Amino acid sequence: MAIIEVENLVKIYKTGDIELRALNGITCSINQGEFVCIMGPSGSGKSTMMNILGCLDVLTFGSYILDGISIQGQSRAALADIRNHKIGFVFQGYNLLQKADAIENVEMPLMYRGVASSKRRKMAKEALESVGLGEQMYKRPVQMSGGQQQRVAIARAIVGKAPVLMADEPTGALDTKTTVEIMRIFTALHEEGTTIILVTHEPDIATWSQRVLRFRDGKLISDEEASQDVSGENEIKPGII
Repeated sequence: MAIIEVENLVKIYKTGDIELRALNGITCSINQGEFVCIMGPSGSGKSTMMNILGCLDVLTFGSYILDGISIQGQSRAALADIRNHKIGFVFQGYNLLQKADAIENVEMPLMYRGVASSKRRKMAKEALESVGLGEQMYKRPVQMSGGQQQRVAIARAIVGKAPVLMADEPTGALDTKTTVEIMRIFTALHEEGTTIILVTHEPDIATWSQRVLRFRDGKLISDEEASQDVSGENEIKPGII
C-alpha cells in the first residue's frame, strides 16, 4: 500500500525573469514500510524532492498524496500539522536546541501536539532508551559526541510515532564506526515497520536500503532495487561490521 504518491511533480524557483526547474515531472510512489534512498549529484533535485515530500516546501505543479492526504493547496498551518503528525526528520547537522538537554530536545514535537508534560516526558525517555541513550538524557548537545547528538535527533524524530521518517545526509558528519551504528538504528526502525526515506550521495549508505531513486537535472532517471553487494570493499556496508 502506497504511503507516498507523487504524479508529474514540478518545482520551479523564480529569480526575476529567470526560472529554474528544480524538479521536472517526477512520478513515483513509496509503499508503507519501505526503506528508500534518494541519490544524485549536487543540483540534481534530491534535496528539493526531500523538502517537498517532507512538506517543508510546496510543489508548483502536479500532485502529492501523503498517507491519504492531498498535500497541494494546503495552508502553512495545515502543512505544519501534517509534518508534526506524519513525518519525523533527521538532518546532517542534528538541529538540536543547544541550551536544552537531550530529553527536552526529544520532547519538542510532543509539545507542539499539546501532549501533557508527564506523558511526553515518559515518551521521550522511552525514545532515548530505544536509541541507546538512556544514561545520557540529561546531557546537553555540547556534552555529546556527534554520534550521540544524531541519536538524540533520531529519538526526536520517532518519539511521536510518525509513520514516515525522513533523513537528509544523516551520516555525512560521522566517522565510519558511528555511521554503522546510526544505520543499524535506521535498519531496526525499518524492521519495526517505519517508512524511511534517506537522502545520501554515498553509494555505500544506499546499500542499507531496499530501493534507490536516482535524480539528475531535476528528473528521476532510475528507480531500482538497492545493491546488496557486501564484498568487503567498504566496511560501512551492511554485514561488514
